[in-house]
Amino acid sequence: MKIKSQRDFVSGVMFVAIGLGFAIGATTYSFGTSAKPGPGYFPLLLGLILALLGAVVLFKALTIESDGGDPIGRIAWKPLLLILGAVILFGALLPRLGMAITVPILIVIASFGGDEFHWKGVLATCVILTVGSYLVFVKGLNLTIPMWPTFLGG
Repeated sequence: MKIKSQRDFVSGVMFVAIGLGFAIGATTYSFGTSAKPGPGYFPLLLGLILALLGAVVLFKALTIESDGGDPIGRIAWKPLLLILGAVILFGALLPRLGMAITVPILIVIASFGGDEFHWKGVLATCVILTVGSYLVFVKGLNLTIPMWPTFLGG
């Protein structure tokens, strides 16, 4: 069987591997029921959905012809490192600085990974996502996520 799109083939393999990895990892947690899902319910379902989507992309890569085999281009290191670094920094700073400070830090750092950077849009995104995160995770799901830095009594 001939690979007709290198980019789709590699993407499909990556999606299937990550999806199956999460699904397998989720089996170590309690699944629960649809009415009362346990901690393994959503990771398992999302992992299986990701693996299924990856299989569709793989099928496309092997069946639909693309111009020149759709080769894989250079790795975009700047966005990759900035976004990954922002997420790691978010995880490290959240318990110490709280959501009100770490969400905007995450957004500002990750925004530098794009081709265009506009302060107005970034600031609007910071406000919307910080308020939205508070409403969903703290108010809606009653998670004990600190809102303010620990040195402020957060």
